[in-house]
Amino acid sequence: MGSERVEMRKRQTPATPETPGSALGPLGTGNRGSNACCFCWCCCCSCSCLTVRNQEEQRATGASHELRTDFPICEESPTPTLEEVSAWAQSFDKLMITPAGRNAFREFLRTEFSEENMLFWMACEELKKEANKNIIEEKARIIYEDYISILSPKEVSLDSGVREIINRNMLEPSQHIFDDAQLQIYTLMHRDSYPRFMNSALYKDLLQSLSEKSAEA
Repeated sequence: MGSERVEMRKRQTPATPETPGSALGPLGTGNRGSNACCFCWCCCCSCSCLTVRNQEEQRATGASHELRTDFPICEESPTPTLEEVSAWAQSFDKLMITPAGRNAFREFLRTEFSEENMLFWMACEELKKEANKNIIEEKARIIYEDYISILSPKEVSLDSGVREIINRNMLEPSQHIFDDAQLQIYTLMHRDSYPRFMNSALYKDLLQSLSEKSAEA
């Protein structure tokens, strides 16, 4: 009689299907190791291996961002004298040769939404100072991505011939890889933006301010 009851209980109790991984116990417990999900190819997995991978990617992005700060954001320069500011009107070269002149001109370019021209020129000047091959390659890549790539919002205006030369030389960049492009942008600023700068309120106000200070002295 006892054996018949046991048999009936077995028939009434539904069999529990065994699912893969059930032997490991509930999520996060049991014998599951910290790298158990490393064999999982599911993109929704939130295991530690993906966490480590995301952290590595964030560190790599941060390192790239730190390298970008090598390029000057704003040059330090003393307040220009009246003679210096007056000399800017004589030639574009005299404007660009002084940090104060470049800063004033860059401020003007910002109002015309063409500051990237000066930023590119300055980045090329910084690149020329490098001697380490690895740093040259990294800085050349950054300059290319920021100012040469057609996908960049800061892309400068270059002709197709110069772009083709740069694209070929990017396989083994040197500190002079952007020389032709830099000259082209320098010429563009000279012919296009410089005349407007000389007639701008920014330049005239600076000149007048320095003239008044000189007269008071």
